[in-house]
Amino acid sequence: MKILLPVDGSETSARAVQFVVKQALNSKELPELHLLNVQHSLPGTIKGVAEQAKQYHHDEGIKALTNARKALDDAKVQYAYHIGVGDVGEVVAHFVNDLKCDQVVMGTRGMGAVANMVLGSGANKVLQMVNVPVLLVK
Repeated sequence: MKILLPVDGSETSARAVQFVVKQALNSKELPELHLLNVQHSLPGTIKGVAEQAKQYHHDEGIKALTNARKALDDAKVQYAYHIGVGDVGEVVAHFVNDLKCDQVVMGTRGMGAVANMVLGSGANKVLQMVNVPVLLVK
């Protein structure tokens, strides 16, 4: 089983990591786990700063992945990590397809239905964009 675990450094993504750790440790066969942090694109394109933008996204992605990586390392659960840039739903869908993942496990910030209709959410975008099961951890 290949699991994609998008994390953003939030408390809800930490709970999703803990859920996956428990599931992995209780499983006969450890899943192939892929952590993903999605960074928002920087607005506009400024000539000559592409490398700085790439480094910025990398640095911010590493920061957002730090707690998840520590939790997995402490539990001795193997994983690969990735940093993507763009729209959450599109980037997650790309990684699901590219890595041939069987499932997405992610946290949700727990917004109410009205807030989700007005603001949208990463979880809703992922649900719309992928064609594999998505497990949302509150």
